[in-house]
Amino acid sequence: MAGHSKWANIQHRKGRQDEKRGKIWTRIVREITVAARQGGGDPAMNPRLRLAIDKAKAANMPADRVKYNVDKATGSLDGISYEEIRYEGYGFGGAAIIIDTMTDNKVRTVAEVRHAFSKNGGNMGTEGSVAFQFKHCGQFIFAPGTSEDKVMEVALEAGAEDVVTDDDGAIEVLTAYADFEAVKAALDAAGLIAEVAGVTMRADNTIELSGEDAERMQKLLDVLEDLDDAQEIYHNAAL
Repeated sequence: MAGHSKWANIQHRKGRQDEKRGKIWTRIVREITVAARQGGGDPAMNPRLRLAIDKAKAANMPADRVKYNVDKATGSLDGISYEEIRYEGYGFGGAAIIIDTMTDNKVRTVAEVRHAFSKNGGNMGTEGSVAFQFKHCGQFIFAPGTSEDKVMEVALEAGAEDVVTDDDGAIEVLTAYADFEAVKAALDAAGLIAEVAGVTMRADNTIELSGEDAERMQKLLDVLEDLDDAQEIYHNAAL
């Protein structure tokens, strides 16, 4: 089935992340810390930790730094305790936004998120106000030019729920949360390496924004993305 183009947005976000590698590493360290605390320090037995370590490798984080943070999280070293908190709200045109944070001070974090919304034209909502518009799922995105037939054959046989071809030729594979690891292993074994591979909150529907609304929405997303405690930003705006 066809879908909206995500490729330009992915490339834009990757470009911004490359400019801020230090901040990306900080977020990955937090993810490693929480994953190891909750599921243990053995990646073979902890899917969330495996995914965090994959992110660390993709961001060129040194292996010894990864090990240090796993050890710290599992009690080999003393460390800070992080709490996961989700905030929800609206941007321009009624676009929905989810901000997943990790923080050691939730009073500070909620104040910063609320300020970011109010100062940049958004509205912070209550818990559950927009999350129902998103699905928690596994997602793989392949660059335009990847063999659609091969991706579809391997992914669906491994248990994927859907394969979506965007207008620009990028291919998106969607899985149930529980099937992400199995589908990833099958795709990797077939030599199909995704540009994006992870567990996400995927919007059921998108809201098209253009002109001034699109510019203001992008500014709001940038401000939220730059918050120190923000881990992931999800939204349903097509800019």
